[in-house]
Amino acid sequence: MAEDKPRLARLTAILTQLQSKRIVTAKDIAEKHDVSIRTVYRDIRTLEQSGIPIITEEGKGYTLMEGYRLPPVMFTEEEANALITAEHLILKNKDQSLADQYQNAITKIKSVLRINQKSTLELLAQRIQIRNNRNNSKTSNYLIQLQSNIANFQVVTIHYLSLDSQRTERKIEPFALYTTNDNWILIAFCRKRNDFRAFRLDCIQQLTKTQEHFEPHNITLEQYFDECRKKWTNTPDIPLTQGQSNFATDQDT
Repeated sequence: MAEDKPRLARLTAILTQLQSKRIVTAKDIAEKHDVSIRTVYRDIRTLEQSGIPIITEEGKGYTLMEGYRLPPVMFTEEEANALITAEHLILKNKDQSLADQYQNAITKIKSVLRINQKSTLELLAQRIQIRNNRNNSKTSNYLIQLQSNIANFQVVTIHYLSLDSQRTERKIEPFALYTTNDNWILIAFCRKRNDFRAFRLDCIQQLTKTQEHFEPHNITLEQYFDECRKKWTNTPDIPLTQGQSNFATDQDT
């Protein structure tokens, strides 16, 4: 029986992994749980035989049948503590939409915790303080909407006020997001400039989604950063701090 416990825990973890992504490969499962591909095949068969509707997509991986939902997972004490710590960090984030949506999500997560876990987390919440952004200022409210626009390849229109007070209206194709110095930056293909540009979310005055969709860009985020690094390398007369500033804002204003 002692030998069965690790496998039982692994099977439960595989179920959670399958629920967290649309497609999970055998290699993903093997690497996560430090087992062989052959063991993964055996585990998948065991789950299927227990009634879990796992679909094998040839050449891609495994997915759960559409509409199938597992009962709420149980969190360990360490996992619950990590969630409450993340809540404090995110609530100090400067984007209002992220703070609001995470708070909605964490409320649902807390609803499945055990009574003793809730008591422990209430105590822990009083003993954590995040000192970044101490005034809890919110400078943008577009992060969550832009995430949806990126995922759905949706063109948006923005009214942008640059750091040097230049106002422009742009149609852009949102590509990626990153954060630096407490500010969120949007990387997007700007149709006005016919090139990729970086926009600070706190400089976007208005954002409107359109009904127009664009073809996915044939470039990864890491490739984009590599191209930016090459530009910095090829312009040695520009101080690095200035290059970083240009990289973090609309680069031609």
